[in-house]
Amino acid sequence: MVELKGFQKKYLRGLAHSLKPVVLIGQKGFTDELVKSTDQALERHELIKIKFNEFKEKEQKAEITEMICKATKAEVAGAIGHMVILYREQKAPDKKKIVLPE
Repeated sequence: MVELKGFQKKYLRGLAHSLKPVVLIGQKGFTDELVKSTDQALERHELIKIKFNEFKEKEQKAEITEMICKATKAEVAGAIGHMVILYREQKAPDKKKIVLPE
């Protein structure tokens, strides 16, 4: 996947504004189950919010987010507070919901 440009991230953050978090990260942190549920959510929605319930340190959140992105081949569209917005383009053209501005 090509890295998102600034205006594309801004567009995705706008789309994500009304979304509720579909993945919650608790005490266990980065696990295989977390990767699996994140992957399924990205497959279904393309754009998701992840909420950190336990990890309040900025460095911890950044580290876990980076590991999730590597494992799921997703891009970070934005992060605010204890929420992270992830995007992964849908491979199947008929299932694609989001068209990024060029």
